[in-house]
Amino acid sequence: MLQMIRDLMAHKEHANTVMLAAIREHPEASRDPELLELLHHILVSNRFWTLTCLGLPFDRAQETIVPATLDALIENYEATQRDEKAWMARATDAELARAIDSPLIPGTQCTVAQALMQVCMHSQGHRAQCAKMLRRLGGTPPMTDFILWLAGRA
Repeated sequence: MLQMIRDLMAHKEHANTVMLAAIREHPEASRDPELLELLHHILVSNRFWTLTCLGLPFDRAQETIVPATLDALIENYEATQRDEKAWMARATDAELARAIDSPLIPGTQCTVAQALMQVCMHSQGHRAQCAKMLRRLGGTPPMTDFILWLAGRA
């Protein structure tokens, strides 16, 4: 399980990075408020679950402030990805099996592994929306398929 979660988290980092780069390269997309809001939503959800898994506070008021520019948003993605990468390097199977809950989602309990699966699936779903929005604005979305990413690492 640990290696699968590590792979999914690494793929999420890659897919987010190439999607953000494609959006940055397209001037209209990089300034589109709807697209920026969706990208921010992906990050906020990601950070909520990651911080919850780590037992760290999630400052909803601060976290939900949408950065003014795509570059500022990308900096937030990069910082989050660095923290996740460091965590995944030291994570254990026992940690993935640990149960977590959050007062922000009352009555919900899951394992760390399930929360991280939620992060990856949630990000993937919204990246598909971002790809559609980028295409509608005249841009070219990057290839973000998991299996092709795996093949590229071999």
